[in-house]
Amino acid sequence: MPELPEVAYQKKYADATILHKKIVKIETGDKKIYQSAKSIFEETLKDNQFTGSERLGKYLFLKLEKQGVLVVHFGMTGKLEYYQHEETPKYAQLTLTFEDHSRVSFTCPRKFGKLYLTKSLAEFQKENNLGVDALALKEEEFFKILKTRTGTIKALLMNQKLIAGIGNLYADEILFQVKIHPTTKVDQLSEKEKTEIFKEIEEVLEVVKEARIEGSKLPKSYLTSVRKKYADCPKNNGSVSSTLSASSPGGTPGRRKF
Repeated sequence: MPELPEVAYQKKYADATILHKKIVKIETGDKKIYQSAKSIFEETLKDNQFTGSERLGKYLFLKLEKQGVLVVHFGMTGKLEYYQHEETPKYAQLTLTFEDHSRVSFTCPRKFGKLYLTKSLAEFQKENNLGVDALALKEEEFFKILKTRTGTIKALLMNQKLIAGIGNLYADEILFQVKIHPTTKVDQLSEKEKTEIFKEIEEVLEVVKEARIEGSKLPKSYLTSVRKKYADCPKNNGSVSSTLSASSPGGTPGRRKF
């Protein structure tokens, strides 16, 4: 599933391709993608144009010249595809044709993505009870979030109502880099470990975001770059599968450490 770094790439892609172009034709797909009636999307988007974009967590906000914002959640497999030919991409769930005859499609093969219309990012965040963006998170806020929690640290990092933008992949990466096992309970973390996790949130997300945007490889020390069953662990602690499992033979000793 696209997480914050991948959505940051989609934002840059949108900024470079679809802003300030009048929309002259709208084609819609499966109604389950649309969080309002498809006719409302058609009425809102026709003869409109995107003037800018914002990102909050895993959501992309495309600001419209008239009537608010188009919000994109990419689900498991969604992405934007900009092109200048007539053939619509397979799995297109929304296709917009611009006045200059270029087009953009939101493709979503598994149909887990969602499209919304809203007045503003702030209203959408409030209505959907989304937490602070992971790259806007302050250390004081992070410690406040941790204060009354007793569940696992990985579950907390992935809770979009607390911190928006981190999913399974980068929660594992953050914890791998600080050598804290995902099943560690929040109330068992030391103050030093909490600080290390906070610092690593920004570090990992920024590193991955730049890699996605630039099309470069992740550092060899990153779990994400070798995340395959039985691949060698970047920290030389056996295989990836054993490193990720608290009980697997050959994994790093200790319940709380990778």
